[in-house]
Amino acid sequence: RYWGEPFPLIHAEDGEIVLVPEADLPVALPETDTYQPSGTGESPLAVIEDWVNVTLPDGRKGRRETNTMPQWAGSCWYYLRYLDPHNAEAPFSREAADYWLPVDLYLGGDEHAVLHLLYARFWHKVLFDLGYVGTQEPFRRLIHQGLILGATYLPRDKRRNEEGEVVFFMPGDVEEADGQWTVRATGEPVDEQWEKMSKSRGNVVNPDDVVERYGADTLRLYEMFMGPLEHSAPWQPEGVGGCFKFLKRVHALMFSDEGLRQDLVDGQGSARQRKLLHRTIQEVTERIERMQFNTAISSMMVFTRDLVGKGEPPPKGTLRCFTLLLAPFAPHLAEELWAALGNPNTLAREPWPEADESMLVEDTWTCVVQIRGKRRAELQVPANASKDEVVALVMGDTTVQRHVGGREPRRVIYVPNRLVNIVV
Repeated sequence: RYWGEPFPLIHAEDGEIVLVPEADLPVALPETDTYQPSGTGESPLAVIEDWVNVTLPDGRKGRRETNTMPQWAGSCWYYLRYLDPHNAEAPFSREAADYWLPVDLYLGGDEHAVLHLLYARFWHKVLFDLGYVGTQEPFRRLIHQGLILGATYLPRDKRRNEEGEVVFFMPGDVEEADGQWTVRATGEPVDEQWEKMSKSRGNVVNPDDVVERYGADTLRLYEMFMGPLEHSAPWQPEGVGGCFKFLKRVHALMFSDEGLRQDLVDGQGSARQRKLLHRTIQEVTERIERMQFNTAISSMMVFTRDLVGKGEPPPKGTLRCFTLLLAPFAPHLAEELWAALGNPNTLAREPWPEADESMLVEDTWTCVVQIRGKRRAELQVPANASKDEVVALVMGDTTVQRHVGGREPRRVIYVPNRLVNIVV
């Protein structure tokens, strides 16, 4: 083939193989109008005479090596050049490698595992053995993200066309009624199938269209909320709308139709609101560290639901901390909220909030009460209550008494911090 990095070797006329002088590196591919196969089994480079024929410094004639390295040779050590991109003397310095390596997180599809990543590790280990890098492995952590899937519609008979390809219908060709998809033109029933998005399948979603309708923050948020990062998931338009509604609720915590809400109060609010905030800080922080972005967003959704659920006004200090948590997921809205809270500078330079451990200690726990195995009530009981105290609180509850109906319990099953099951 023509493309690829030429091996820096010269075959002298007497049979000796000579390295290209370092001053002449790298060996660049020649400009040519045609790079068709030579017809002899050799590379197309073999017929470009003015490039392949050279004279060695000692006067001997020679021919360049015309085989080229695969793309992995030139593309798999890019992370090393990123460390020192302006170095004109070497691909990278040992000082830069020692400072930056190993890479903390490599995020890529699993199709790279036996190609790019394999060669990247090979080159890195070669360079380690030669003393150019100080780490045996290039990457500390590897995560393979899933795919966003699009819908394709297949006829029930799975027929093929004249070229032997499976017949399919694009989303614009079908319609849905009562849970059944049919071809709009003929009424033929088809099955919906989720697969990798492809222009040829017509199941690609243009992100520009989503941004135009909902904004970039909604798109960003939905992609992280679709499910675990490692799993593939279908693109669901209603899910995009759900994320948009969540951001509107966040906006409504601070703004009304007339502008900034007038009932905002200083500080971090009531004890309940402070506990809610610090629990949210802890959950979002831990889940980001574990790359569980979807559950981190779920925690923020719970926060926005419960912050003013007791009729308490939104506290500015709590909203300030929450805005910092929101920023990685919806940076544009977060900056707008940050400025509205009276902060003159960007939040991007603010430290990440830390949870107060003392606020994470629960004073009570929710005791589920079952009677003959059926859930009948819930009670808040003190966190330090003994078994006898919990059972006494349960038996004294009016809802429980109504379901027991004056009968004597034959047995009371107590599961600490979870439930009480009464057998009558």
